[in-house]
Amino acid sequence: MTKNKSCFQRLCLNLISGIIFYTSIPLPYIKGLDFQKVSYLAPVIGLMIGGLLAILDLAIASLGIPVLTRSAIVIIAWIGITGGLHLDGAMDTADGLAVMESQRRLEVMADSATGAFGAMTAVVLVLLKTTALVDIQEHRWLILMAACGWGRWGQQVAIACYPYLKPSGKGAFHKQAIQSYKDLLPGLILLSLFSIFTIPLYKANLYIMAGILLTGITIAITTSAWFNYKLGGHTGDTYGAVVEWTEALFLCILTIVT
Repeated sequence: MTKNKSCFQRLCLNLISGIIFYTSIPLPYIKGLDFQKVSYLAPVIGLMIGGLLAILDLAIASLGIPVLTRSAIVIIAWIGITGGLHLDGAMDTADGLAVMESQRRLEVMADSATGAFGAMTAVVLVLLKTTALVDIQEHRWLILMAACGWGRWGQQVAIACYPYLKPSGKGAFHKQAIQSYKDLLPGLILLSLFSIFTIPLYKANLYIMAGILLTGITIAITTSAWFNYKLGGHTGDTYGAVVEWTEALFLCILTIVT
């Protein structure tokens, strides 16, 4: 009993650590927090973020707010909840990839100043997410949760499958939490079960569920592989870029499925 309680307490502390690390949600200080394994629970945090966005979307829809304005509010809240953490990484990554000399890319990415390519990338991502969400009329709650979940599973793929380019970088500790392909299975199973269980619960179309599942897996793997191809590995910034691009492309593809 004590052992089970201890495991449950550790799980709760790890979950709280993940919420603090990945979001801007204010939580009180708690002793015993360990941020070394936050990436292991990243898909769970993603589903939670998506759930909050879904609640917001339903709430403002009940007020009769038009879909374009509603979608814009949701995307702004999306950035606010995450504190722009992943968007900042996507912007830094874009600035780095814009440099022709490969040996200077990491140096440029480490610079806190935002360049032209980083700014353009932020605009593109926000536009893609907003316009895609406008075109998604049904099952928006499900797709928002799935997008956030698969985005963070893509981050896990990048951590597990590819080398970290900066041993002393801020994201280096993630490699200690996710070290092999086996560590990808819990998140994959969770997101798969999430898709499957929504079929009888909300009478969602089986075609949509299959599309969500296959789209999530494919895009998450592809984006992490693409950034590895361009840089020869990953950094904390590219982890964020994987999340952002997986989310954006996922929403875009789902406009076809839904």
